[in-house]
Formats: sequence, structure tokens, C-alpha cells
Amino acid sequence: MADLAQHDLDEALPALEEAMRALESLNKKDMTEIKSYGRPPALVEKVMEAVMILRGNEPTWSEAKRQLGDGNFIKQLMNFDKDNISDRVLKKIGQYCSQADFQPEIIGRVSLAAKSLCMWVRAMDMYGRIYRVVEPKRQRLQGAMSNLHEKQTQLQDAKDKLAEVEAKMEQLKKEYDEKLAQKEELRKKAEHTEMMLDRASKLVEGLAGERERWELTVEDLEERMGYLIGDVLIAAAFLSYIGPFLSNYRENLVVKKWLVEVRRLEVPCSPNFDFCQFMVKPTQVREWNIRGLPSDTFSTENGVLVTRGTRWPLMVDPQGQAIKWIKNMEHSRGLKVIDLQQSDYMRTLESSIQFGLPVLLQNVHEQLDPSLDSILNKSIIKVGGASMIRVGDKEIEYNPDFRFYITTKMSNPHYAPEIAAKAAIVNFAVKEQGLEAQLLGIVVRKERPELEEQKDSLVINIAAGKKKLQELEDEILRLLNEAQGSLLDDVHLVNTLQTSKETSKDVGEQLQTAELTEAKIDTAREGYRPCAERASILFFVLNDIGGIDPMYQFALDSYIDLFNLSIDKAQRTSKLEERIQNMNEYHTYAVYRYTCRGLFEKHKLLFSFHICTKILEAAGKLNMDEFNFFLRGGVVLDRENQMDNPCASWLLDLSWDNITELEKLANFHGLITSFEQYPRDWHLWYTSPEPEVASLPGEWDNACNELQRMMIVRSLRPDRVQFCVSSFIVNNLGSKFVEPPVLDMQQVVEDSSTHTPLIFVLSPGVDPTSPLITLAETSGMASRFHALSLGQGQAPIATRMIKEGVKEGNWVFLANCHLSLSWMPQLDKLIEQLQVEEPHPDFRLWLSSSPHPKFPISILQSGIKMTTEPPKGLKANLKRLYNNISEQQFTRSHRPERYRKLLFCLCYFHSVLLERKKFLMLGWNIPYEFNDSDFEVSENLLNIYLDEYEDTPWDALKYLIAGINYGGHVTDDCDRRLLLTYISDFFCEDSISTPFFKLSSLITYYIPKDGPLKAYKEYISMLPNMDHPEAFGQHPNADITSQIQETRLLFETLLSLQPQVATGSGESIEDQVMDLAQNLMKQVPENIDYHATARILSVDPSPLNVVLLQEIERYNLLLNLIRKQLSDLERGIQGLVVMSTDLEQVFHCIYEARVPPTWEKAYPSLKPLASWTRDLIQRMDQFEKWATTSHPPMVFWLSGFTFPTGFLTAVLQKAARQNSVSVDTLTWEFTVLTVDDSNLTGPPKDGVYVKGMFLQGAGWDKKNACLLEAEPMQLVCNIPSIHFKPVEARRRALKGVYNCPCYYYPNRAGTNDRPSFIVMVDLKTGEKPLEHWTKRGTALLMSMDN
Repeated sequence: MADLAQHDLDEALPALEEAMRALESLNKKDMTEIKSYGRPPALVEKVMEAVMILRGNEPTWSEAKRQLGDGNFIKQLMNFDKDNISDRVLKKIGQYCSQADFQPEIIGRVSLAAKSLCMWVRAMDMYGRIYRVVEPKRQRLQGAMSNLHEKQTQLQDAKDKLAEVEAKMEQLKKEYDEKLAQKEELRKKAEHTEMMLDRASKLVEGLAGERERWELTVEDLEERMGYLIGDVLIAAAFLSYIGPFLSNYRENLVVKKWLVEVRRLEVPCSPNFDFCQFMVKPTQVREWNIRGLPSDTFSTENGVLVTRGTRWPLMVDPQGQAIKWIKNMEHSRGLKVIDLQQSDYMRTLESSIQFGLPVLLQNVHEQLDPSLDSILNKSIIKVGGASMIRVGDKEIEYNPDFRFYITTKMSNPHYAPEIAAKAAIVNFAVKEQGLEAQLLGIVVRKERPELEEQKDSLVINIAAGKKKLQELEDEILRLLNEAQGSLLDDVHLVNTLQTSKETSKDVGEQLQTAELTEAKIDTAREGYRPCAERASILFFVLNDIGGIDPMYQFALDSYIDLFNLSIDKAQRTSKLEERIQNMNEYHTYAVYRYTCRGLFEKHKLLFSFHICTKILEAAGKLNMDEFNFFLRGGVVLDRENQMDNPCASWLLDLSWDNITELEKLANFHGLITSFEQYPRDWHLWYTSPEPEVASLPGEWDNACNELQRMMIVRSLRPDRVQFCVSSFIVNNLGSKFVEPPVLDMQQVVEDSSTHTPLIFVLSPGVDPTSPLITLAETSGMASRFHALSLGQGQAPIATRMIKEGVKEGNWVFLANCHLSLSWMPQLDKLIEQLQVEEPHPDFRLWLSSSPHPKFPISILQSGIKMTTEPPKGLKANLKRLYNNISEQQFTRSHRPERYRKLLFCLCYFHSVLLERKKFLMLGWNIPYEFNDSDFEVSENLLNIYLDEYEDTPWDALKYLIAGINYGGHVTDDCDRRLLLTYISDFFCEDSISTPFFKLSSLITYYIPKDGPLKAYKEYISMLPNMDHPEAFGQHPNADITSQIQETRLLFETLLSLQPQVATGSGESIEDQVMDLAQNLMKQVPENIDYHATARILSVDPSPLNVVLLQEIERYNLLLNLIRKQLSDLERGIQGLVVMSTDLEQVFHCIYEARVPPTWEKAYPSLKPLASWTRDLIQRMDQFEKWATTSHPPMVFWLSGFTFPTGFLTAVLQKAARQNSVSVDTLTWEFTVLTVDDSNLTGPPKDGVYVKGMFLQGAGWDKKNACLLEAEPMQLVCNIPSIHFKPVEARRRALKGVYNCPCYYYPNRAGTNDRPSFIVMVDLKTGEKPLEHWTKRGTALLMSMDN
């Protein structure tokens, strides 16, 4: 409505506005103009009338003029109330406006001012009329607006009220929200407080749980902190020095030396210092055990030495324990395995250093590649902030994560000090305790697998729990240390504490359960411990014999395989004790059988005895004091306080020494008295052929057990010890342990695999090729058998043969590996490759080698070893030779009977030469390696010469066979004489012409009646298995000599196998050696004053005096050396000086009652230490008296000279000067005296009397001054003094005289430096021909070995 009214008004507004503008343009002048009209124009008047009407004035001119005179007239017009014009006025105005001339344009012609007023009037008219229409609308609008205003006022009031309510509502809502927020905040605070309380509770509970442990830990740490200085000192020393030593030495060094010294100096240290506990956490140790490190203390110490030392470890690892552990431990870190034989090992090493990978260098020897020095020395330099190391000629970046491990399979390597300084040598040789635990696990896993799985699971779970507990404890301590503000705000800490509590509870429960379960498991497992203990003992027996021969090497892995096999094959039974016994018996014999095929014959009995004694020792059934005496015998340095020998006529001084020392043992008190009471009974027992089974005199037969009886036999009849040992083995282990199994090569092939090399350990004179070819033929491998003898240039061929054999399934035989030692490392790599490859199932690698220390240990350990030895005995040798002779060969000669008889002579000759070695020095002065080639060549010569000549050319045959062919080996003149004696006996006309020609003094050995080859073989099969010494022309005593020598060798070898530990009486080795050394020092005679003697003798510079001075000089040097070494040894034992290699040698020699090699350089001797010392005193006595009196002795003890040949030459020189002849024309004439030395009145006119010689291989007829047969048990006899008389050389040999060689000591061959031969002494042969004494090996000895 308002809009409509406004629209209508808007129509009048333009005219109104125009009128207003016209009004505005009017001024006072214009008004004056109109007013000036006296009589205005009609139109002007009309306009003015209309104006007056509108103004409500009288419509006259005069009124108009008056109004015009008003100064505000125009203003009043402009402010005219146009909205309130009345209808009457409008009507009047309308009449004017409707007039045609009442137009502004028309009026403007008259007056412009009037025009403007006209326009105003018209505008008012239009406005007034329109307003009349608009006004009702406006009034209605105003009414509506008024109504609206009223309503709006009401609305506003309502709104105000609403706003007020809303404001109140808002206020209430705000208050409500505030209360809600307050409530929520209180709730959160309550929850937080509750949570804090819960956390606080957990924290308190958790820390309370830890508190107990921490209090103990703090207490322990505080205590240990007090001991830290001493503990660190000992731990550092342990890390630095202890690695190469075994556990008993380590314990002795730490407990008895270092700790004692540290406490003496009052350095605080733990009362029970434990290196492992100090250096490593138990969780880490358990981790190592799971990775394959044995769980014994020794192995744990080694684990610490390897992982905690600052030097890289060099591990002595003969059984591969360390390699296994390192490989398992470092496998996840990308371990690289290298060895020095690889061409690219340095490249692998360089990349590992750069990328921080662990490296294992395996199978090193005693020398290391110099290019490793910088790595071993850790020669790291800083270049621009980076760590660099020079490897070879390169500088490469060094990653601190790099780890370097070195291992060797050598069991007792000798590393130079510079290697020991650069690397930490750690002895990983397996220990009894550690191996027993491993073997127990194996046997229980086989017999009761569920127990072992349970045990393993328990160990792993407990280890994991304890490790987790340790990690949580470390985390708690870290969080507590790093915590800022309230501990309750640290959720991680609280959760960790809670987890720790729960884990601790779980682990505690697990431990309780584990302890109960473990007790049950251990009880069940302990039942099998005797089996593991026996197996452990047997392995260490195998380990021990590795020291006897370099080829006796056995791998732990192979041994464990054998143990598993024994468990499977041993007879099963429901009773545990019986099952254990069955397994032990089966495995013991399996080890014996398996090992024997790789042992030489001479070591098989020793091996059985070692097994036997070790089993008895472990069972506590062996008195170690008695056993030590059995091995060492009695040592008497000073016989002054010794009781007199009541049986001196037949009992040797050495035997009496043994008896007097035996008397000192607990079970032998009264033995000396028995000899005094029953000398005849003891003599009968002594001369018994089998004293080991004869009854002992008096109460001793019932008082002695088997070992004690053996000790008496050892003391009096050492020749019977081997028989005692055999009997001892049979009684304790069974007869099968003295009956070595025969080598079955077919069985060996079945036992082997494609990965296992088969190794022949060669003996002189035996070639395994022929039996191997025969085996290949019977196995259907003849066409695929390839053999090669190694030597220079053969390596590529051998490599090719092995590679082809692996693919095609051939048998490859590489003979004489000892001739190609430089190639052995490559062969080792090829064999190692076989372990990871899958060769053709028929492939086998056969090797042969003589024993050599440089033969790779790993090949020996991974292979099956077989010894090849010539058969023992004449029968076996004859049988072997005849088995090698074909029928065609036997019948080829044109003179068959003569050939066949002489062929038998040749076979017997060959067999005698081979078997005579068993008599040692009575057999051959030097053992020669006669072989089948000598026989084959001789047999060909025999055939050719018999076919070529009508008469048998005996001299030619004897010369070619004995002088050239066999004689080519012989280097000793006496041995050559023996060889020619035998050939002369066998190759003679009588051997052909005399039926059943005897080849020895025994009726058993003769040339059989001529016949076919079969007849000769049948005769050989009837020969005795055991050879009587007479078959060789030897005296029965010769067997005793060889048996004594074998016994001595047995004892020496057994002694070398004994651990260097305290004896059963508890006295340490050091204490024993110290006592012996002090006794020796007292016994050593004083020096002879050389310069004083030289002054006295200067008046008579005769050759004999020169010899005396030379001897004094040599003996003084020896005595000085002995005193110095004994003094140094005492100080070394006390730890005051370093024990050098020489002192170590002296130490061991004194302990074993042997003469140290450095002392033997003055003169050779085989005497034990006690006899040698007494002998030295006697030697010094002779020269002391000679030097003191200036007169030579009447009878010279030739043995007392260090160089007897020098003395004899001096005697010849003296004679030559006296008789004015050339010394070269003189020789000796020998007369054995028939009177005792006490009956001699003075020295001889010419020459010298010589005493103190022993006759070996014969007896002496004192009355007739000639040789005769020795009495039974008379191995040597004293020969009376001999007159050595210089005479001019004879041209013809004397008849009935035996040229008897004289030797300085029993080793007739001597050494390269000192030959033993002194002179040939002519002795009358007596009733026997000289050939008889030649075969007997009769000789004079200037000193004995006892």
C-alpha cells in the first residue's frame, strides 16, 4: 500500500521539483518586478490570485502586492504545506489551472517570475489532487503502520521477554554445561587418580618385586666393587695369558699362584673368583650352549676368551668343536668361511672388513700368511674421520662390526712368540666333562628321546625366560634413570614393571617346575651316564694315541657316528643295567675293532692296555701310585743308603733298585726281607720260563693282586711284561681285546661312503696295490679302477682323475701321498668338496702314504685308515712269497729241481733277513728295508744264471744277490758280514745235493723234498707259527733281549700318554722334580782343576796327557751345564725365571727318569737318569785320580772316556814314538786276561790294560779265554780286562778268531754325529766257528743301558 501511494506521489514530484527550482531561481528583484506593476497583466494577476488562494489570502492584487513585499515570501512558498490543501482551495485552483492560458509557457511570455509562480501553482494543484488520492492510502498505511507498530511493539515486548527467558535459559544452560564439565573433569580426575593409584600400586608392587633382587644385586655389586681391582687384574691376566693351557693348569695358575700372590700383596679380590661369572652373563653362556659350545667350565672360559679379548682368537680345535660353535653363532650375521689354500681368500677378507661381516679362517698351520699381520695387529688409522686399514697393498675402510676367527686342527701346534703376541691362542681341545655331557645327550636322545626333547625344551624356555627377565630389568633401570617428573606418568615403565613381574612369576614357576622336571629327567638321564662316561674315556684313549704316530688322528664327528651305531646294534633288554652293560661292551669292542685296522701291529697291545687301564682308573679300581711305579720303575740316584743286594750273584743292580723302591709302597713292605729269607725261591721264580704264572715265594703269592704281581715281574723280569699285560687285558676286558681282527677290505668298502677317503698307512716292504686290484676285480670295478703314483708333476692328473671319478663312479687310487706333500692342501680341499657334493654312489677315493707329520689331519680324521704291514714270522713270509709265485714262474727253469731248491733257499734267506729285525741290535745294527723288489730281482738272477751255466756259479750268485742286490741297502760292515754269512750257508752245493738240507740248527727248517708248487706250500703250512731264535742262528736269550726292548718301548710310549698331573699320593709333579733336581745337584761331582792339572802335566806332553786334558775340559763343560740347568730349573719351578724350551725338556726328562738330551751331547748313553748319574761319578773318579796323581791308571776304564778312539789313537802314537815307527803301520793285538785285575802288578810294557767291557750275544770261558754259549737269562756278561797291545800290521787273518766289534753303547748304529763303533777286538771262537758268532750278533759293549 505504501508503495502504491508512493507511486502516485512520484508522478507529481517532477512538476513539484521543477516548480521548486523555478521558485529558487526567483529573487527579490523578480518580486519587486511583479510588485511594481500598478496594474498587472491579466495573466500575472491571475497567477497571483491563484497563489493567494493557495496561501489562504484574499485573492486580490493589493493583497498580493503586500505579500510580495514580505522578504520570506518565496521561502514561505517553498515551505508551503502542500499536504494539507483543502478541497475548496483545490477546487478554486483547479478552475484556474483548467484555463487554457494558465500555462507556464504562455505566462512566461509576460513575466518570467509569474511563469515560475504559475508552475508552482500548477504543481500544487497536481500534487493536491494526487495527494487526495494518496492520502487515504497513506492514512490507511499509517493505520496499518500504527497497527504494525503496535503489533511490533507487542512482538518486541514478547521478544524481549523471550530474550530474557532465553538469556536465563542460556545462563542456566551455561551453568548446566559448566556443571557437566566440572562433573566430567571430576570423573576424569577420579579415573586418573584411580589409574594413578593403580599405577602406584603396580609401581610399588613391581619395584617391591624388583627390590628384593636389586637389594641383593646392590649388596653383591657393592661387595664386588670392593673386589674390583684384584678381580680386574686377574681377569685381564686370564684373558692375556691363559688361552693355550688346559683346565687343570688354568686352575692351578689362578688359584694356587695368582690369587695367592694377589692376597699376599693385600690387593682386594673376590674370595671365590670365577672368571666366567666375572666376564659374562649366564644368559649369554646359555645362548652359546644352545649354539653348540659344550657346557663345561673349560669351554665357557674359551667362549669368553674368544668373544671378550682384544686380540683376534686363534683356536686350537682338533675335534672341530670351535668351528661348529662359531658357524652356528655367526651364521645369522653372514659368516664367511675361508682357508689359506683358496686363491681368493684375501678378496673375501677385504670385502668382509668393509661390510662388517664375520670371517672364519680355518685349518691354518704353524705359519700364518704375513699379509694377515695388519689385521691381527688391528693396525687401524683415521683418515678424514673414517677408520682405514692396510691389507696387502690396499687401504680399505674398516667396519667396527668386522669379526675374525682363526682355527687349526693341529692338536699340539708350536706357534712362534710373534704369532702368540698378535693373536689370542685358545685351546679348544675337547674335555672329558664336556664330551661326557654331549655323549649323555646323544645316548638319552637315542634311548629316551622324549626325555631329551623335554630337557632341551626346558633349557631353551628357561634360558629365554631368564634372558627376557634380564632385558626387562635393564629396561626398568634405564627408564628409572631417564624418568622426568612423576614416575606415575610413565606408562611404559609401569607396563614394563608389570611385564617383569609376570615374567618373573612365570619364570619362577617355570624354574620350580623345571627343577622338579629336571630332577626327574636327570635321575632318568643319570642311569645312562656310565655309557656316556665309557664312551668319553674311549674317545680320549683315541685322542691320546694321536701322540704316538702322526697318522693316528680321529675325528669327534666320526666317533659320535660310531657311538650311535653301537647304541643301535648293542643287544636290547628291558633292564637298564643290562642294557648299559651291553652298550658299553659293544661300543668298547667296536672302538677297538674300528681303530685296530688303522694301527701298526706294535701298537695294538699298547692300545688295548691303555683302554683297559683308563676304564679301571675311571672305575676307581686302579691304584695310581702302583700303576705309576709299573710304568716308571724305581729310580735310585744314591746307592750309599741302599740296602745290600742279598742275591748279587744273579740279580742285577737295576732290578735290586726296583725292589728297594717297591718296598717303599704301602702294599710291599717286607719285600726286601723276603729276598733275604728266601733267596733260593726267588732265584727259582726268576729263572722260571713263565714267571708271570709261577707262584711267588712266601706269602707274596696270596698277598698280591694282578697289578702288584705285574709290578714284581716288571722289576725282575721285564722281558715277560708283555705277556703280563696281555693276561691283564684278557682278565679285565676279555680275550678278544688281544686278538686284533684281520683286515677285511671288502668290509672296509661297505663301511665307507663316497665322502670317505680310504687311507693305507704304509710300512716298508709292503705295497697295497695288488690286493686293491684284486678287490676291484671281485667288486666288479676292475674297468673303473684308476691308479696313480704321486710325485713331481702328477698333481693335475690326480685332480682330473678325482673329478672324473666323482662323475663316473670310478675307484681312484693315489699312491705315495708322502711324496707329494706340497699338493696335500689341494687334495684336502677336494676331499672337503666331496662332503657337500653328491658323487656317483660307486665312487671311492683310495690313498696311500707313509707316516708323515705334515699329512693333513683333516684327511686322516675324515677317512678310514688301514695299516699295511709285512706278515710276521718266517712261516707267514714264506707263505706270502710262495703265494705270489705263479705256476708258470715255478716251472719255467730249464733246471727245475736245482731252481726249485735254490728258490726255497732264496725265500728262506729273504724271510730271515726281514724277520731278523725283531732282535733289534742283535739282529741288525741298522734296520734295513728289504722289499719284494729285492726278492723278485734275485729270483730272476737265479733263473737266468742257472739256465745260462752248466755248473752253478755260486760266487757270482752270492755276490749279485747278497753283495749287490740286498747288499745295496746295507751300510754297516758287520751287517754286510752277516749277510754274506747267511748267503754262504744257503747257497752251496750241499743245499742241492743233500736231501732235506737243514737251513738252521733246528730240525724243523730244511729244504723239502722236490715236488710241485703245491708240495712246497704244504710244507710251509706245517712250519711252526712262532719262530725259535735258532732258526736265525740266534741264542734263545736273543728273544729276551728283544722282549725287554719291546717292554721298554711299551713303557716309554705309555708314559708319553700319561697326563702330567699329581700322583695318587697328592704330591705335585713340580714338587717331585724339585726333590729329584736337588738330589741330583748334591750328587754332581766337583769340577777337576784344568789349569792346575795342565801345569803339572806340562813337564810330560805325552799323547795320553793331552787326552786327559781334553777329557777334563769336556767333563767340566758338562758339569757346568748340569749345575746351571738344575739351578735354573729350581728357580723356574719357583717362578723366578722363565722356563725355556731346554728347561721344559730337562723338567720332563727328570720326571720320567731320563737323561736330558743336552747332557748327552758330551757322550752318548742309553742309561736311565739314576744309572747315568752314578756312571758320571765313576767317570769323574777315574780322571780325578789320574789328574791328582799325574800317573795314568794301571787298568784303564775305556768306557769312562768321552772319545775312546782318541785315547786308543794316543796309545798307538805313544807306541810309535817309543819304537820310532809310523803310527799308520801299527794295529792291535788283543789278549783277554785270565787273572783278576787285583793280581796285576803294574801296567804292561807295551799298550794298555782296558777293563769294564760287556760281552753281548755270547758267554765267556775265563779259563780258556774264548767265547762260549751264554747261560739262560745271561743277556750280557762281564769280560775280563783286555790287553790292547800295539803291533805292526798283520797280513793274514788268524784262524779260530772272531773279529768282535766293540761299541760305545748298546745303540750299535750310533747317530749321524757320533758313530757307536770303536774298534774290532779279536776273540777266540772256542768250539763254534766264527760264522756262529756272526749270526749271534756277538759284540762288545763299553756301557749298558742300565
